[in-house]
Amino acid sequence: MTYLVTSLFGLAYLGMALGRIPGLRIDRSGIAMIIAVLLVAIRAIPLDRIAGAIHFPTLLLLAGLMVLSARVGASGFYDAAATWIASQASRPLWLLALTIAVGGVLSAFLVNDIVVFAMAPLLCSGLAARRLDPRPFLFGLAAASNAGSAATLIGNPQNILIGQAGGIGFWPYFADAVIPALVGLAASFGCVAIVWRSSLAAPAADAPLSKFTFDRRHVSVCGVGLVILLVLFATPLPREISALLVAACLIVSRTLPTRQLLDEIDLPLLILFAALFIINDAFASTGFPEAAVRALASHNLLPSRIVYLEPISLVLSNTIGNVPAVVMILKVWQDIPQGTLVGLAILSTLAGNLFLVGSLANLIVAERALAQGVQLTFRDHAKAGVPITLLSMLFAGLWLWTGGYMPR
Repeated sequence: MTYLVTSLFGLAYLGMALGRIPGLRIDRSGIAMIIAVLLVAIRAIPLDRIAGAIHFPTLLLLAGLMVLSARVGASGFYDAAATWIASQASRPLWLLALTIAVGGVLSAFLVNDIVVFAMAPLLCSGLAARRLDPRPFLFGLAAASNAGSAATLIGNPQNILIGQAGGIGFWPYFADAVIPALVGLAASFGCVAIVWRSSLAAPAADAPLSKFTFDRRHVSVCGVGLVILLVLFATPLPREISALLVAACLIVSRTLPTRQLLDEIDLPLLILFAALFIINDAFASTGFPEAAVRALASHNLLPSRIVYLEPISLVLSNTIGNVPAVVMILKVWQDIPQGTLVGLAILSTLAGNLFLVGSLANLIVAERALAQGVQLTFRDHAKAGVPITLLSMLFAGLWLWTGGYMPR
């Protein structure tokens, strides 16, 4: 049984690395769900232990934030932001800076995957109307969504998980991470501007801007909801309860059907999390992870040092993905120092900019762009993604070391 569980664990993370099963249209969520069901079927994890294996506070927090972001989207705010950005097309470099700044700030507070899902197609259509190459702006949006989301514990799924598992304070983490995140945004702008300078030098054509519905009252309600949420994060109230309270209030509306908001909850992402929790719990029961951690600790090789954590974050984030990597690390390594958790949140997020497969946000931008007829290739992404990642992670490593968060 032990070797069967280990084999299924290996297959699950091979699936995370490949992203899908060749010849089939099964993505990471489907792969994880199938493996989790098999593990339950062979009694590798008893039925009465399934609920304990899944970290429901993380799922509830993520779902609450999705409702908040859905209400923001329904107000027309994302449409307005993308259209306003496209209206600056006469100055491509300024347009790139706006794309990165707006994408980064929104991703810090509204979950980066949802932000890029909403903004990518709007940018494509707006820039196509101006006859500009949308690729540098889409790559800038993806890079900014990763770098910006590193600033908070609600910016991306892996940071949500780390914050919940480690009991890290929202505002103390923000104070620790905001500088590396800002440097990451600056690196994103600089590298995209240099690598795509020929595309950015092309003049924009005049074209009418697309029409959209923008409800100022709904935007104000969402703004108040976000402020209340951030205030609640500074109280002893659990973050998932805070998010659900705000989400429950935002569902109350005279014009927006409840189903419209709830349909925006990314169910496949929640299934991916739940399935990975089950897979990692079953694997932990084999004793192999505990033995591996003891062996690493005996040789002083645990990634509690920057020199180990940086390459591990870089490799795992760009093979199995930063979300599965963080789920696995938190399961097999107990009692992680808080400084290391802060480092893991920052570095695993910034590492997602290296390759197109490094983060869910990158893949979402690529898929949404392809639906608009714009192809973002692995090679094109790497041209700017590699220097962005190396520069931002180098600074983040120095920041964590000089700040005393982690030893070198």
